[in-house]
Amino acid sequence: MSDSVSPTPPIGVTFASFSALGPQAGLRAAARAVELGYSSFWVAETVGMEAFATLASIGAAQPSLSLGTGVLALQLRTPAVTAMGAATLQALHPDRDILLGVGISSPAVVSRWHGADYGDRPLAQTREYLTLLRECLSGEKVTFDGDFYRVKGFRLGVDPGERRPRIILAALNPRMLELAGELADGVLLNYLPASHIAWSVEQVRRGGDATVYAYVHVGVTDREPNLDRGRRDIFSYAVVDSYAKNFIRAGFADEVAEIRERHAAGDRDGAVAAVSDRMVDAIDVLGDADHVRDTVRAYIDAGIEVPVIMPMPWGTDRQQVIDDTMLAAAAAR
Repeated sequence: MSDSVSPTPPIGVTFASFSALGPQAGLRAAARAVELGYSSFWVAETVGMEAFATLASIGAAQPSLSLGTGVLALQLRTPAVTAMGAATLQALHPDRDILLGVGISSPAVVSRWHGADYGDRPLAQTREYLTLLRECLSGEKVTFDGDFYRVKGFRLGVDPGERRPRIILAALNPRMLELAGELADGVLLNYLPASHIAWSVEQVRRGGDATVYAYVHVGVTDREPNLDRGRRDIFSYAVVDSYAKNFIRAGFADEVAEIRERHAAGDRDGAVAAVSDRMVDAIDVLGDADHVRDTVRAYIDAGIEVPVIMPMPWGTDRQQVIDDTMLAAAAAR
């Protein structure tokens, strides 16, 4: 009978929730991640720091970490430009995984803030994007004539080495989850409770065997004074159609209906207030270290292969909350 111990599951951390604290906060978190045995460091991209430049800096300081974009709005970069950025990062860090997270963003990010076309066929555009992105990363000459992208004779001019960036698709709803299983190396879930993980994984498996990553929103901090922060955070996503559908499927139909009704009527304060305590407690999980550890375990037990911790930096000492959260989450493995 074997006495071997199961390998410790990998765990990541994202800069997305506290990038407003500046680059030094990211560098400090990356150093702490290495101390605690984290395997990957992720960044998001909307209007703050640019993803590839940030990750190159993190990778130079902490070369043992895999580097992830979580995520790039695919409407804002062509597949060729995305391939160039990822291949450059891979060439700089040939021994680590480059986790190339892309996805359909929100109309606010794409159209209002960046002035780009959001599009009206997200599934078809994403399928085409992933297909062309993989071809561009191959190093072969690429000619592609699609509905959204046309390329003639593109060949990647940087050799990333023996490894190739892993394509990760951000997905929420059934067809996009299935597409991730079919065409991506991984899927990144976000803004969903542990109770909704099994259903999401089932949809991914309909398409294939993509690795399942998930942002796990947790904070070692006092719950009561920070509930309103959680309400405002969740409200900002509940007014986006794709997230609203997912929240409804996860059991928050009443909350979503009231949030969107009040928001449509111009009552923003009422819409925020319509985010219930139970919705915050399920998605932006706040509490002591034991509660955070148990929450991360619940996501792993539900089927997440790589939890990516999103520290909710809410409290009087935001850096301490981040540090305490990373420590508690690391103990969940």
